Amino acid sequence: MDKKQIQRKRMMAYFIQAANKIIEEEGIEAVTIRKVADLAGYNSATIYNYFENLDHLIFFTCMKYLREYVLSLPQNFNKMKNSIDKYLAIWKAFCYHSFKNPKIYYRIFFNKYSNSLDDTIKLYYEIFPEELGKQSYDLLPMLLGQNIYDRNMYILESCFLDENLTKKDIEEINEIHILLYQAMLLRIINEQIDFTIEEAINRILLYMKRIMLSYTK
Repeated sequence: MDKKQIQRKRMMAYFIQAANKIIEEEGIEAVTIRKVADLAGYNSATIYNYFENLDHLIFFTCMKYLREYVLSLPQNFNKMKNSIDKYLAIWKAFCYHSFKNPKIYYRIFFNKYSNSLDDTIKLYYEIFPEELGKQSYDLLPMLLGQNIYDRNMYILESCFLDENLTKKDIEEINEIHILLYQAMLLRIINEQIDFTIEEAINRILLYMKRIMLSYTK
């Protein structure tokens, strides 16, 4: 890595850390370019040398909130014996952490930058490699995937290696699972659920199982 790349990543880290401090103390709605620049000790114009706009900076900053989920995966994933149990264990962990920070996770996986996660995630983990932890080769392609559909598809395909399902069948299951999750995430954001987060997770996993079984019967 040359000096310019090192400097670029160092500067991005300053602004990401400043934005994160604002989110933790005042909430995501309080983040502005001026506040971030002042806290980092630079002028506002400097931020635009490293981020397209405020949304782009916030998108990078939100990645920090994946840390607990990502670091929890090896323990949850490795103790499962078959691919379907591993798939559901990943979803259980993902739901648990995302339902605690629904607005953050929605910004990461369902905003205008969400279809180009690949470059963003790889760059983020180059800046903050400790937040990726020690992941197995089975999980890395998912964690570095381009968007939530590609990330989930990678793991989902392994569940049906011995099943007589077409690529289209698996893509349909994938889309239904993502839509199911997105709908629940939005209901939590909008405070439209009259049950606990634990019950929300159990419902998601139950519906996912039923959807998968409907294709394999």
